[in-house]
Amino acid sequence: MSIMDKVKEMLGQHSDKAKEGVDRAGDMIDERTGGKHAKQVDMAQDKAKDFIDREKPQQP
Repeated sequence: MSIMDKVKEMLGQHSDKAKEGVDRAGDMIDERTGGKHAKQVDMAQDKAKDFIDREKPQQP
């Protein structure tokens, strides 16, 4: 099992915590840049959350 497989597995099991981390990181970036790049940060957060959702294990 590769590192990426392990990361994907962990993201799938703890998607709510991962999304919370994405939000915190984006907020920290916005704070440190004075909101200059808020639009780009929001887009990156959305893409990261979409990736997390795609990696969730499918319910049978």
